[in-house]
Amino acid sequence: MNAAAPARLVILISGRGSNMVAIVRACQAGAIAAHPVAVISDRPEAQGLASAAAFGLPALPVARAAAVDAAAFEATLAGTIDAYQPQFIALAGFMRILSAGFVERYAGRMFNIHPSLLPAYRGLHTHARVLAAHERWHGASVHFVTPQLDSGPVVLQSRLAVRPGDTEESLSARVQASEHIIYPRVLSWFASGRLTWQAGGAWLDGAPLRTPLVEDFDAGDLPH
Repeated sequence: MNAAAPARLVILISGRGSNMVAIVRACQAGAIAAHPVAVISDRPEAQGLASAAAFGLPALPVARAAAVDAAAFEATLAGTIDAYQPQFIALAGFMRILSAGFVERYAGRMFNIHPSLLPAYRGLHTHARVLAAHERWHGASVHFVTPQLDSGPVVLQSRLAVRPGDTEESLSARVQASEHIIYPRVLSWFASGRLTWQAGGAWLDGAPLRTPLVEDFDAGDLPH
């Protein structure tokens, strides 16, 4: 990436888009050397589209109708993304499983955030599963997207203690607050050229990132 020319970023959402809002605000504040050029949702009713429009960004629904197969949907989605010529893409609560072909199209420049300490608890309902297993720790992981679900190289994780009496809602709120910090941080590393994709893996500051970085969050700093 070039500091003189902010990287072009497309963000994909499916719902409220709280991580999208955090990312856009970080870009506007200069914390990420990137320019969000579009926000795309697979759900026309997604609340995050209104938030994107309020930022003055193109807010584009690309709905998958029941009669349209996955390949046709992905072709439309890829065409919409490519029209904005992004250098990188952030999945921010995008709830569609993407095909291997689609993922390979954007290999090494598409990111996701997942609400667990990967590789533990891939998939859905992570907060409930963590509570049911009586885990001591929970958090979120920012990773490169690869064809296998939630399995790409993890760059940075937030880690926080599961509290006695935590509910799915309270735990989710604290994890999400940490997501709004770590996701913009990883995107800033990529936009500045510190984070790169080489030989099928993540490299940070010119060296392979063999294990994820982990940031411990003081429970007092996050919502109760």
